[in-house]
Amino acid sequence: MDVWPGQPLPLGASWDGKGTNFSLASETAERVELCLFDDDEVETRIELAEPTAFNWHCYLPGVGPGQRYAYRVHGPYEPERGLRFNPCKLLIDPYAKAIEGPIDYDAAHVLPYVPGEEDADLYADDEDDADAIPKCVVIDESFDWEDVRPPDTPWSEAIVYELHVKGFTKANELVREDLRGTYAGLASEPVIDYLRSLGVTAVELLPIHHFVDEPHLIEKGLTNYWGYSSIGYLAPHALYSATGRRGAQVTEFKGLVKALHRAGIAVILDVVYNHTAEGNQLGPMIAFRGIDNPSYYRLSAEDPRYYVDFTGTGNSLDSTHPNVLRLIMDSLRYFVTECHVDGFRFDLASTLAREEHDVDRHSGFFDIIHQDPTLSRVELIAEPWDVGEGGHQVGNFPVLWAEWNGPYRDVVRDFWRGQARAGDFTQRFAGSADLYENDGRRPSASVNFVTAHDGFTLNDLVSYDDKHNEANLEDNRDGSDDNRSWNCGVEGETDDPEVNELRARQQRNFLATLLLSQGVPMLVAGDERRRTQRGNNNAYCQDNEISWLDWSAEKTADEQLEFVKRLIALRRSHPVFRRSTFFAGRLDATGIPDAWWFRPDGRKMIRRDWEAVGGLRIGVLLNGSAMGERTLRGEPIVDDSFIVLFNSHHEPASFTLPPRRFGTSWTLELTTIDPEAPSLSYAARALVELEGRSLLVLRRAS
Repeated sequence: MDVWPGQPLPLGASWDGKGTNFSLASETAERVELCLFDDDEVETRIELAEPTAFNWHCYLPGVGPGQRYAYRVHGPYEPERGLRFNPCKLLIDPYAKAIEGPIDYDAAHVLPYVPGEEDADLYADDEDDADAIPKCVVIDESFDWEDVRPPDTPWSEAIVYELHVKGFTKANELVREDLRGTYAGLASEPVIDYLRSLGVTAVELLPIHHFVDEPHLIEKGLTNYWGYSSIGYLAPHALYSATGRRGAQVTEFKGLVKALHRAGIAVILDVVYNHTAEGNQLGPMIAFRGIDNPSYYRLSAEDPRYYVDFTGTGNSLDSTHPNVLRLIMDSLRYFVTECHVDGFRFDLASTLAREEHDVDRHSGFFDIIHQDPTLSRVELIAEPWDVGEGGHQVGNFPVLWAEWNGPYRDVVRDFWRGQARAGDFTQRFAGSADLYENDGRRPSASVNFVTAHDGFTLNDLVSYDDKHNEANLEDNRDGSDDNRSWNCGVEGETDDPEVNELRARQQRNFLATLLLSQGVPMLVAGDERRRTQRGNNNAYCQDNEISWLDWSAEKTADEQLEFVKRLIALRRSHPVFRRSTFFAGRLDATGIPDAWWFRPDGRKMIRRDWEAVGGLRIGVLLNGSAMGERTLRGEPIVDDSFIVLFNSHHEPASFTLPPRRFGTSWTLELTTIDPEAPSLSYAARALVELEGRSLLVLRRAS
């Protein structure tokens, strides 16, 4: 076989139509071997003898798409110095654009040491594990986008829908059986029609970077269903492919993005750059650990044998190292430029912003993204916390960034179970200006959510006081104990009609609050259909009916679905519910402010009202004539005006509507008591009766 020197960049395997350039970065390796595999698993090793600036490279004429490959990297096995080279262990290319499948733990021993004594990891294992490690695949990157463009929905108008690629279609009988649980299944016509009819503007996909299962889950007969165990940051997960794993998964993923874009739906990827699947010093050797352990990972300064863990997974990628920063940036750019995704949600983003130890909003990670002409234009969403000291950074990320608003989730949950402070609830409903306004951001910096993949579903939030994670085989010790949930009087499923009616109403209360709040709402797939995980609030390892969406036709699911569609349509039709600027007390021509909070007696709230805690009764007028915003053409934005009445108390409440200067008559838009309630009209100063634990929306008629 001809072997040419090749080029140090780009990293990874790059086919040019005549041959393939291979390049791997390692600052501490002594030798690197490229390993090619044929269909019979025969291995051919090629020495990469001419490194350039720590990039080990070669060019192979005639080698092209479909070629399977991996690496063996040589150097000292000295864990006390942070060095863990072991050429007996085959390694995945961090820049692979396709990886063919899972690790076969039964085929070979993938730990770099022989387990046993407490210090077992100090001694290298000499068993070859090539049979266990999935191979990387050279791909043809060409794809016909047919001039399909990304949607141009402004972020302030976004409605995000978080979903799992496999779980969304695995049990959907409208999807062709061989496509269920795949990228192609998610791109199928029934699914696209459903998403379009729901009215969401963006899907946020749980991790699709290639990931692997941890050995301890395999031993229990479980899997890492959520996928927060990445190992290939440029490779779409192979097991979500219906068309093949020899590069076809890349084309299939691009086809999914294209189908969603054609439907006007943006694609946001949940990305996990804070840790990898290799775990702590006792974990397997799959890629980074064996290529350049001290460069890729944060190691203890006192004892480099051990890993610094800000993530709760055993390791933390060292985002201060140039090679790691380059990998993250190259991964992000690849998915934007080659796969056309529209944005990213960064898991445990505080870890990426840590310099030596502390979270720093001026870190190199932020700097390099903000100056990048490609990435500074896409949507950037932080999960603004990690498990390290000082990791909770809600409200502290810089401009250009939106954040998952954890305080919004907590306060809204507390409000509808009767335990929130009035001032806290109104602040969250109004866009959380206390968190985002002072640093130049807008309400759209707040990604509001009541539920997410991690935690109770919406149905379970009103059905369980306690988590029920027995299926995870951890004696119910895993998962959060701070759920702020209320079971409405009975734990779990019940035939009690009063309890079930209250649960349905509470779900409508949460949904209406979420979709009428300022900021960007995020729904979790299935909440619109009353999906249950049977009380499991940490279903990360449940690749089964516990996690998959239930598409069976049930009256209660259909009723909730129609209510959600109605709320989304209301929000999308009225900019007063999705302002691009914060409320500022701005007055319209008649002297009415942009927002006016009032008590049940129709009078403006005063200081003691803001401090009230418990079963709260609050009204707010949203003035569409005092938006103070303009279109791209400079035209003033004017909308209808609305009143939203909240009663989180268990007893009914009577609200007196504001005086005539706020509006002479009002029409019922919707109520969570009865989604099918007929339209009613109310005059100024009229009494409006609200049942306990309910919400009502009125539109100004005159």
